[in-house]
Amino acid sequence: MDKNWSEKNKEIQKLLSKEATFGEAIRKLIEFREELFQQISWIVEGYPDKAFYQLPFAGAKGYHSKTLAYSIWHIFRIEDIVAHEMIAEDEQILFREKFLKKTGSPIITTGNELEGEDIAEFSKKLKVQELYRYAKAVKDSSDKILLQLQYRDLKRKFNEDTKQKLIESKCVSEDENAFWLIDYWCGKDIKGLIQMPFSRHWIMHIEAMQRIKNRLCKLARKGLDPVAICGLSCNHCFLGEWCGGCRTEYNTCSFAVYSEDRICPNVKCCNEKNIDGCYECDNIENCEKGFYVSSNDGANAAKAQSLYIRKYGKKEFLKVQTRLHEKYEFEKVQEIIGQDYKEALRILEEN
Repeated sequence: MDKNWSEKNKEIQKLLSKEATFGEAIRKLIEFREELFQQISWIVEGYPDKAFYQLPFAGAKGYHSKTLAYSIWHIFRIEDIVAHEMIAEDEQILFREKFLKKTGSPIITTGNELEGEDIAEFSKKLKVQELYRYAKAVKDSSDKILLQLQYRDLKRKFNEDTKQKLIESKCVSEDENAFWLIDYWCGKDIKGLIQMPFSRHWIMHIEAMQRIKNRLCKLARKGLDPVAICGLSCNHCFLGEWCGGCRTEYNTCSFAVYSEDRICPNVKCCNEKNIDGCYECDNIENCEKGFYVSSNDGANAAKAQSLYIRKYGKKEFLKVQTRLHEKYEFEKVQEIIGQDYKEALRILEEN
């Protein structure tokens, strides 16, 4: 488990144990859930639909053996069921806001009964953006429920009526890999449910999602040119495992994520000119497109690097990048060569 996340979770659970710190615990829990959910948002915003039904760790043991889409569905189906059927005792978000139809899901269960290729086939049927909206709606509704809780509610337990209601809802499969969930949930009080579906369950599956997307990016980049079209080196970029690079569909560079159709202006321009990268363009010095926009802190560094590639080639460029990054962290390198592109070019040539 991520050390930072683990420590935050431990602190929250400790604060939950005392009435005097209960309010602080709920506030910190909601803040922590927002931080974790941001990881999901970045994945949904940054990766193509096909990424969400891939099984890069097929056959492995653990949460990372699933798909990105399944992971999102599973996290929030469990939370939706627990939050609404058990704690709030009202209608699930899946049904209330008609997300079953919107997401295209063929099941209403948690998905625990699915294995291997069944997970991939299920994931292919899900509409990723609607799945994300469902997840966000569940998160927001759960946060409201958490804020309405009082310290005395934490010891509230569940009886046979709750168990029977869960069985009759058919939201948990009768398969042996799933049906145990009902006894598991009903064996806890509300504090216990907060400890698992509302926090620790998120951590485990979101960590698994990170492993999945890291692997997908690595596979996408395998054998491809590591020099970005704008002149940066993907091998040395701070995005690291988050990004597959602008020569793949797994491009999470900011200028791709926030551009129309998720195509970086530099990539679009070079494609239109039928050139390999900005370093083959005669207008680099005056260019204001994409990464080169003057308001971008990295514009001068990118220009200098493209000019270096034009003059010395990609092979030498990657060598000088490696030498610089052996001396400094990524941010420091960008600071050193990010003031003036002419001066930056000189620095690159001296290294």
